[in-house]
Amino acid sequence: MVITHHGRAAATLRGARAARFLAEAEAGAEAGDPQEVMARWTGNYRRGNERTARDHPRNRR
Repeated sequence: MVITHHGRAAATLRGARAARFLAEAEAGAEAGDPQEVMARWTGNYRRGNERTARDHPRNRR
């Protein structure tokens, strides 16, 4: 499985890791934000503004 970002490969997952990623991404979709799951798996996680952006009134549901 290849995870891409703007047409470029961000991560390549094979075998058991790919299966774990899919399971976690599906659980993340149910829990709230699957994009955070992908960011964590690709290594681009918690740059500092995610929590602030999530709590902004415009992004609340």
